[in-house]
Amino acid sequence: MRLLRIGAPGAERPALLDRDGTTLRDLTGLVDDIDGRLLADTFTLDRIRAAEGAGVLPVLDAAEVSGVRIGPPVARIGKIVCVGLNYRDHAAETGAEPPAEPVLFLKAPDTVVGAYDTVLVPRGSTKTDWEVELAVVIGRTARYLGDDEDPLAYVAGYAVAHDVSERAFQLERGGTWDKGKNCETFNPLGPWLVTRDEVPDPQALRLRLRVNGELKQDGTTADQIFPVADVVRYVSRFMTLHPGDVINTGTPAGVAAGQPEPRYLRAGDVVEAEIDGLGRQRQTFADA
Repeated sequence: MRLLRIGAPGAERPALLDRDGTTLRDLTGLVDDIDGRLLADTFTLDRIRAAEGAGVLPVLDAAEVSGVRIGPPVARIGKIVCVGLNYRDHAAETGAEPPAEPVLFLKAPDTVVGAYDTVLVPRGSTKTDWEVELAVVIGRTARYLGDDEDPLAYVAGYAVAHDVSERAFQLERGGTWDKGKNCETFNPLGPWLVTRDEVPDPQALRLRLRVNGELKQDGTTADQIFPVADVVRYVSRFMTLHPGDVINTGTPAGVAAGQPEPRYLRAGDVVEAEIDGLGRQRQTFADA
């Protein structure tokens, strides 16, 4: 299923995108919202899936949704765990040795915006950068997962994430990476959440990102140093993952910081990010 939320910030309503890729169906008769509580409720998810298959979900009128904002596909996210340097080609372009263990950092949930929302270049920024990433959305509480457990069984689904980063804040201002990762609007998510059953192999997904129409990133999750299953298991041994939590699993080569003469993002730039089967984002950047 492709689950999404439409409407103004704070007033989104749950919807489902039909398999035709164009028809939106109303889920308000079945659920209040798409959040961790729903993603952990397999009974209700099965009801939605059955209603989708039967074609009985109400169609949202075209006039009703024309021009309506698509919000983040998950509400009330508890935490966003990010994996740094998780693609071999990205580590190489930055001159870093591939890490022996996943490099983890956190982004605040209030960085999350919709896939088509405006992204703000922070005041004083000189190195705002792009990073298309596969986002993993948790559907079951995961803690201390063992080697004999299947971490993907704890995944509700997948989405496109844009881990916007300010490199000068991140790397040149001392301390941890947090200052360069948690600026307002720095985590567009969506446009929709694709449930796990629709993604048989998360290590076979192509990611692409364009800036002003120019292809900058073109990679595959097959190049991940730590595959999705290993990342979920690893994170669960350091913190509890709850339904609705998100893991951004890293970015492939092609970021501005990896170029000999980088040209960073500024107001007026347009970024498009997509992952096969998970949809496409498009953001226009503006000054904060």
